[in-house]
Order: sequence, then C-alpha cells, then structure tokens
Amino acid sequence: MGKRDTEVTGAESPVQFSVDRSSPVPLYFQLAQQLESAIENGRLAPGSLLGNEIELAGRLGLSRPTVRQAIQSLVDKGLLVRRRGIGTQVVHSQVRRPLELSSLYDDLEAAGQKPATRVLRHTTTPADAEVAAALGVAEGAEVVLVERLRLTHGEPVAHLRNHLPAGLLRLETADLEETGLYRLMRSAGITLHSARQAVGAKSATAEEGERLGEAEGAPLLTMQRTTFDDTGRAVEFGTHVYRASRYAFEFQLLVRP
Repeated sequence: MGKRDTEVTGAESPVQFSVDRSSPVPLYFQLAQQLESAIENGRLAPGSLLGNEIELAGRLGLSRPTVRQAIQSLVDKGLLVRRRGIGTQVVHSQVRRPLELSSLYDDLEAAGQKPATRVLRHTTTPADAEVAAALGVAEGAEVVLVERLRLTHGEPVAHLRNHLPAGLLRLETADLEETGLYRLMRSAGITLHSARQAVGAKSATAEEGERLGEAEGAPLLTMQRTTFDDTGRAVEFGTHVYRASRYAFEFQLLVRP
C-alpha cells in the first residue's frame, strides 16, 4: 500500500502532501497535520484555495469522509473556512509564541502575520494593589496605562493591558499604533533583561467575546507578566487575553538529569 502523494497549489508553488497507509496514524490526522504545517510555514498563505473535498480525495486516493474530517479539524482550529461557491480557503495560521521574553508584535511580524494595533486607552491612572506590588510603587501612585487590541490580517488576536511606571519613557498613541511596546522601550534606551510570567485560561465574557470576535464562553488564554530591566527595576506589568483559536504558547521541556 505505502504512500500516496498529491499536490495542492499555494500562493507561490504547489505544496505536496502524502499519506502512509501502513502507518498506525489515522489518515485524516496525517493529512490534517501536513495541511496545518503548510499553513503555519506559509506554503499555504491566507486566501489559498484547497479545492473541493471530492477533488482532493480523488487525488490522494482517500475517501471523502476522511478528507472532510481532516478539513473539519482545521476549520475547528480557525485555520480554514468553507465558503459557498468558492470552496475551502486558508484563513490564517495560528500564532505559536515561544515562552520567552519577546514582544507579541515582533513574534507576529516574524511569522508574517501582518500585525496591526488599535489603541483603546492611553492614560495615567492610580495604581491598584496588584499593579503597585508588580511595579514596586506605592498604591495609588500614578502609573501609565496602555490598553490595545492586537490584530493580524485585520482580525483581533489579543487584548493587551500594560501598566508602566510614570516617567519611564515618552509614549505617543500614534507610535503605539505603528509598532510594539517593547520596541519603543528599547528605542528609549531601556534594556529588557528578564520577566516573571504566568499563563492561564478562562471563558470569554460577553464583552471579551465581542471585542475578540469570539462567542461568549469561548476559551481564552491569559498571560500576566512583570518585566524587569538590567538594573532589576520593574518596567512593565502586562495582563493580556488571547483567542485560543488563534494563539498558542510553546514550551521546550528538558529531562532533568
């Protein structure tokens, strides 16, 4: 039996897929994994058409239900969409962000995700107990609050809330809409050195769902981070919410000797 190869035309060149019938891995899962990989690395760019299930099944020598199951698994992840009269189309890739001290803006740009920012609030506000403890300032002290919606390909991915010590750097709303916060901090001579971070999950409230384009109750990822410069000073406290359908954190785990 062995492998069966076929090609799907992407934005630049045909993308080859193969299934191994001798493998214990289900055929639909093999196809889904290869499709997802092609989307993630850009070989199938947003807007690419896969053709209909009958054509794809025929080229791969698979049953139509097998192909439908593979495609549906990626539709459920938000990577593909079925459009009436058009066929199955690549929407976007899921953002896979390493757990390291990096900017979401930089990670999106590096992945070819065309980041954009909508500034919702840029103001000063009294620090509550949580913010004060994170930044090492007195409760009630004035801090800068920046609240943004981060988008890729015109769709919201994350809602970002950042508190910074007052007087840390000069921030303009126009600059925040053009680039990432960490880039602006580095441009101001701030050396980001380390961070303390916690990742969690929650269900979307009605307000969060409306803001992020998800249904109420949809799964969301959360991240809370305190960032320090090379002198040990806390320079940023962020509380962010991400669409789980569009976003994932990646870990590298090592075996303890």
